[in-house]
Amino acid sequence: MATAAKRGKEEKDDMRVAVLTGGGDCPGLNAAIRGVVLRGLDHRFEFVGIEEGWRGLVECITTPLDLDRVEEIISQGGTILGSSRTNPFKEKGDVQRLLQNLRDLGCDAIVALGGEDTLGVAKRLYDELQVPAVGVPKTMDNDLSGTDYTFGFDSAVSVAVDAADRLLDTARSHRRIMVLEVMGRHAGWVALQTGIAAGADWILIPEVPVDLDEMCAHLVALRERGKRYGLVVASEGIELPQVDAEHYAVDAFGHVTLKERHVGEFLASEIERQTGMETRSVTLGHVMRGGSPTAFDRVLATRVGIFAADLVHQRDFGKMAAIHGTKIEAVDLKAAVTDPKTVPPELYGTVKTLFRR
Repeated sequence: MATAAKRGKEEKDDMRVAVLTGGGDCPGLNAAIRGVVLRGLDHRFEFVGIEEGWRGLVECITTPLDLDRVEEIISQGGTILGSSRTNPFKEKGDVQRLLQNLRDLGCDAIVALGGEDTLGVAKRLYDELQVPAVGVPKTMDNDLSGTDYTFGFDSAVSVAVDAADRLLDTARSHRRIMVLEVMGRHAGWVALQTGIAAGADWILIPEVPVDLDEMCAHLVALRERGKRYGLVVASEGIELPQVDAEHYAVDAFGHVTLKERHVGEFLASEIERQTGMETRSVTLGHVMRGGSPTAFDRVLATRVGIFAADLVHQRDFGKMAAIHGTKIEAVDLKAAVTDPKTVPPELYGTVKTLFRR
């Protein structure tokens, strides 16, 4: 790759920086891109937008990324750069193509915006191949370690709570149980906060074994008390009793594709079978990924984007911009991708006090 030193001593602060977004999209990505670019312009950076995540670097798919392109994108959902779940370490020769494309583009550093898988690639490139890389944590699941929050999470929960409120209206009208399935593969943060905020009668998360008998007994007790409707919120990643994970396809990072599991439908059928109560299910799915980011996510994304550009300027690579409390700080990429941040059992235990009979 080109280095700033090669461009002459008088331009030692100038850098050409590649920016990409990988993995699932979520609200706030464009705000973060904007923060990176606007701060980078203060440092006299030139940017290269990489389309479609790591695939874009493997196949050299680029787009201009300048002030005109990012100035008005803070409120837009999705990502203007596109995304993919490509893993360049999976296919033979892809890493070599990626490195050659970085050299051909004259890039001095990469800013990767993504979750565990995207930042895991950035970590390997930095650790194993000395590619200057900085990470920006993004995931609506809020399951990245090393940071208190990830942008996209607040927006996703806001969408889910709105849906839950609407489902409760129809549940009351028809005296039904409603099951709301939300995203969350390994961590139940979205389901937990959605359930708390919506006043759910039961919450199911991947961290806690599913006890269908306990849940159904609780719903029956509610009906006997006089509450003739109910709401169950469930993460898509919960372990179902009858499911054999080997029967499902996996993505480039080895994760089971969850779209075939039909968690909400299974729970609704089981609740109706055990309780005799009419039960319906709704799966939000990708609805949670779209739409304009909340104010919280716009601010958080902007702040971590700005900090990431500063890390590049300081040549402090192999790091991720994280929020701790109200402060943005640098943490090693390893801290973000080693283990997912999951809901502590004691927190779930505390929340169960809200399931009143």
